[in-house]
Amino acid sequence: MANEVKPQLKLKRLGIDTYREAVIYMRSDCYICESEGFEAQARIKVSIKDDYFIIATLNTISDSILNPGEVSLSEYAWELLGAQEGDIITVSHPEPLESFSYVRGKIFGKTFTSNQLNEIIRDVVAGRYSDILISSFLTACAGDHLSQAEIAMLTESMTNVGGRIVWPNKLIVDKHCVGGLPGNRTSLIVVPIVAAYGLTIPKTSSRAITSSAGTADTMETLAPVDLSFTDMQKVVERENGCIVWGGSVSLSPADDILIRVEKAIDLDSEGQLVASVLSKKISAGSNHILIDMPIGDTAKVRSEEQGSILKQYLENVGKKLGIKVKVLFTDGSQPVGRGIGPALEAYDVLSVLQGKKGAPSYFRERSLELAGRVLEFSSDVKSGTGKMIAQKILDSGEAWKKFQSICDAQGGMREPPIAEFTYPVLAKRKGIVKAIDNRRIARLAKLAGAPQNKAAGVYLQIALHIEVEEDQPLFTIHAESKGELNYALDYANANIDIITIEEK
Repeated sequence: MANEVKPQLKLKRLGIDTYREAVIYMRSDCYICESEGFEAQARIKVSIKDDYFIIATLNTISDSILNPGEVSLSEYAWELLGAQEGDIITVSHPEPLESFSYVRGKIFGKTFTSNQLNEIIRDVVAGRYSDILISSFLTACAGDHLSQAEIAMLTESMTNVGGRIVWPNKLIVDKHCVGGLPGNRTSLIVVPIVAAYGLTIPKTSSRAITSSAGTADTMETLAPVDLSFTDMQKVVERENGCIVWGGSVSLSPADDILIRVEKAIDLDSEGQLVASVLSKKISAGSNHILIDMPIGDTAKVRSEEQGSILKQYLENVGKKLGIKVKVLFTDGSQPVGRGIGPALEAYDVLSVLQGKKGAPSYFRERSLELAGRVLEFSSDVKSGTGKMIAQKILDSGEAWKKFQSICDAQGGMREPPIAEFTYPVLAKRKGIVKAIDNRRIARLAKLAGAPQNKAAGVYLQIALHIEVEEDQPLFTIHAESKGELNYALDYANANIDIITIEEK
């Protein structure tokens, strides 16, 4: 019997960025679409040289951007497939997605098994789940639909599909913040303090998805963060610590995919959060983890009741997986530093590390508290003495020296950029600062261009409980273009209660 001839098409690069979604672009009148019955949003198996394939979502094109016989891919799909322009690909229907039957079962009240979650997560990472199917999985897991045992199994499944580092030392520490506070770049202070003391702290950080900056975005204004798995190991072996982008070392690839869809549908469940945090930390080889959990009306965790539930999940799941997790409730009522946006946050970090006069004291104290708690994971540090040790390391200049060494090891230290356009927003009345809306001040920084424009953001000139005069600057908007400055200023003028001022 003659071998079946598979339909072939020639690849053309259009440069379309879909972040982490694999998409294939075909002409709507393509003979293969017609013969195979492919329609827009269909899932298609895309193969190259018959030895590697991905699953991509079909988008059809009706104009002449593609010639007959040509096909294109999203940039993420090019990367996954390892294809080059002009390569010949074949397209076909994918095999049935068996693991989605487990998701349907969960929707109707069934419990996941370990094997089922392993299959689901493997298929997600392999690109076999479209965004619609991923959103169905996330929705099925939301609320209290995952038991503690299921959360532990999900965490383990997400850990197992990526790389995992094994370090020679027995004690590997890390620190993570649950999020929701602008300017919370304490990791850039904690890591050099802990590393200077001699503990191993392989810090993998996130880029912003919906916020004005992630730790990786801020660190990137000071040093390279896109390190390979091997290069990250070399940095940690040399300096005891690193601050790199987790996506570049692929330690928990499932998490990056799930978070992207989770943010798009604005669904943030406790189970997924626990699995997200712990899978990345376990993959990085950490076995002692401090979780900073800010609690406040406009933080991610809004009440101690909600925080207590999350704390129990994190600590118990960690214990089940053989790691020590300690959760610390912190103040989530206001931004941590003055800068909100990658470069502005970086300047706050530098001012604290260098011991400059006028460095944000709240940011410094919070960083020292967290660093001290991490140090107390060591049997050599007595409970209650960690902060004092951390302060000594910071004040002596050892932390600043270690931070420079880490930057050099990651590819060289650089100067953060400065925005060309700035505009101060003034107080409309005299009084006391009673509230700062974390979510809206972060949105304002985003409208100014952060985090894509590294110099953009907002610089706070006040803090809670401070007395201000009429026409005193509350904050300054930083932007890299006049258009973005005006865009952010329009939002600030329409939301004057971002900062609440009450009469004394």
